[in-house]
Amino acid sequence: MNKDMTAQEKAAQLVASAELIVLAEVGSKLTPTERNSIAKRYAIICCDEVLGYMGADRGYAFWVEVKQEIEKIWIVIK
Repeated sequence: MNKDMTAQEKAAQLVASAELIVLAEVGSKLTPTERNSIAKRYAIICCDEVLGYMGADRGYAFWVEVKQEIEKIWIVIK
């Protein structure tokens, strides 16, 4: 993780990465909206996993903010 990355940037990175995986798995069978929705769910699961292993002193607030940003963003990978 880039330590200078904002929560919004990290959220976008996680969703974009997840969307590429979804695209690779199902190709063009899904619409961009469907791919994005699945990718956002995967990214939120990732945040929840990180949050489950973190203490408050180890970046917990950052990952809470990342999760909130994931819920706000809309990314379409073409």
